[in-house]
Amino acid sequence: MRVAVVGLGGVGGYIAASFVKAGIDVVGFARGVHLAEIQSHGLTIVEDETTWNTKIDTREEDDLDGYFEGAFDIVLFCVKSYDLQESFSHIKSHIDNNTTLLSLSNGVGNGDTLRALSDATVLDGCIYILSHIEKAGVIRKKGKNFFTVFNGAEEATQKLATLFEKAELRFKTPSDIKTAIWKKYIFISAFATLTSYYKQTIGEIYEFHKEEAKELLEEIASFASAQGIEISEEVEKALSVASKVPYDSLPSMALDFKNGKRVELDSLSGVVKTPLMSKFYEELKKRV
Repeated sequence: MRVAVVGLGGVGGYIAASFVKAGIDVVGFARGVHLAEIQSHGLTIVEDETTWNTKIDTREEDDLDGYFEGAFDIVLFCVKSYDLQESFSHIKSHIDNNTTLLSLSNGVGNGDTLRALSDATVLDGCIYILSHIEKAGVIRKKGKNFFTVFNGAEEATQKLATLFEKAELRFKTPSDIKTAIWKKYIFISAFATLTSYYKQTIGEIYEFHKEEAKELLEEIASFASAQGIEISEEVEKALSVASKVPYDSLPSMALDFKNGKRVELDSLSGVVKTPLMSKFYEELKKRV
């Protein structure tokens, strides 16, 4: 089975390395010095208690010439939401009707974006993980929290599930995948927004802005409810998660603001049109 992982950042790098470690045929796609370091020295994964390295066939997104004839069986898009369409355009010549596509980008509409671009089988999904590029060639994963959520066409879902089982990576295939995605989104949207706005960690937001976090979570839940997605019970669960993750944890958007990179503001703070979220969104737009 031929697998492509597009984007070897905190999410894609960890998954790709875990797949390769399990003996799965993977081609990864990365850019710049991160790409060069992986090609030269492999990809290093730093976890809380272990550090390990694996060699991955890693290329630039437009460097597929001569790799093989035909299409990938599975393509995981682990890029930022604003890069999804462009990343697809680079690899589309190796995608056909038998390919299974899954985006693990932040947001709630990435599956629909891929369906508009391709006749391939598209699964919907999301991932729970705290990880980032610590330096070129090195992925830092914090805490034990990891699982991927996906579902869609039964055969494609099972095909992907087989890979996660082989790599011993936790996953779930809930029947109501749209609600499952919003259950992840409520947490990441609220805490990516708050940590970016206040320039504080998740632990600091929980300690010093807990009531405001609860208000924002309730707004997101109400917005989802108006669209037929019931996630009100996730408000307290999200606060509980925030109290348990490593105190210095930062969502990727807050890290990108901190490092002066392009941010997923529209996907994470611009979807929910409510008073408090709109206040944060408008202020953060000024910092982009």
